[in-house]
Amino acid sequence: PPPSQRKPKITASRKLLLKSLMLARAKECWDQELEEREAEKKRYLAERVPALQTRGLSLSALQDLCRDLHAKVEVVDEERYDIEAKCLHNTREIKDLKLKVLDLRGKFKRPPLRRVRVSADAMLRALLGSKHKVSMDLRANLKSVKKEDTEKERPVEVGDWRKNVEAMSGMEGRKKMFDAAKSPTTQ
Repeated sequence: PPPSQRKPKITASRKLLLKSLMLARAKECWDQELEEREAEKKRYLAERVPALQTRGLSLSALQDLCRDLHAKVEVVDEERYDIEAKCLHNTREIKDLKLKVLDLRGKFKRPPLRRVRVSADAMLRALLGSKHKVSMDLRANLKSVKKEDTEKERPVEVGDWRKNVEAMSGMEGRKKMFDAAKSPTTQ
């Protein structure tokens, strides 16, 4: 049959059922692993740290016990410090090796980019190289528009302003303004 008419090998409900069974099994394994860790921790602590028995000990015996415990704590602290120093050294070495691998591959971690204002000329120079001298002066390509001296052409009428307002009021006044605006451009 054509690929478009093929039925799925597994139904959605079956897929959901299998997924839920897998999650339940994974949860059981996780719980069992946690219990095993707890049991291992208790066994290790029982083996390494015996229970203290301080009943019936004299003052000098308690002081000796405290000195022994302090000595053991110092040894453990020294070991912990040594292990931390080794871990730190190893993490630095791993970081250096990762950088060497990246250098050998030729891929570098890209720095975060910042917004930079670049003119059009600088962008073209960066794209085309310094050999091509292309000027992108946008202002030079603009058409120059000469401002007409409309004030010189219009005769200055000095008169009563009230007559002008009355003449321009209503529809006829608007028609006069429309005709006046239309006529200078057609000439």
